[in-house]
Amino acid sequence: MLIISQYVEPTYAEELLADRAGGIGYLLKDRMMHVADFIEAVGRVAGGGTALDPEVVSQLLSRRTNDEPLERLTPREREVLGLMAEGRSTAGIAEALVLTIGAVEKHVQSIMGKLKLPPSATDHRRVCAVLAYLQQGS
Repeated sequence: MLIISQYVEPTYAEELLADRAGGIGYLLKDRMMHVADFIEAVGRVAGGGTALDPEVVSQLLSRRTNDEPLERLTPREREVLGLMAEGRSTAGIAEALVLTIGAVEKHVQSIMGKLKLPPSATDHRRVCAVLAYLQQGS
């Protein structure tokens, strides 16, 4: 399995690596500069090896050394959370960041997971996420 993404999702990377099976990779789209490098990575994964972008490895290692929940967020997730803190709706965030509503919803779900805010009938998760953001003083 080879994941090609625009940004690093440490949770996905950890799940991918947790299986300990061969034939896995996680590459970042904007860092694939040469077709030959991409083809080589695909071949390595197909042959049972691994192909990990150095930024993926870096974020996984830094994640283990920093236990602050907000530190787990990607730069884009921090932008989304910042706009949530401004009171923007999903559509407002999508417009401000030139994203689809679906992309914003995915970022929000990822934020909730990383902040360990499960669905709740008694709590408003967006408010809890914003409070965590404000308490850190970002």
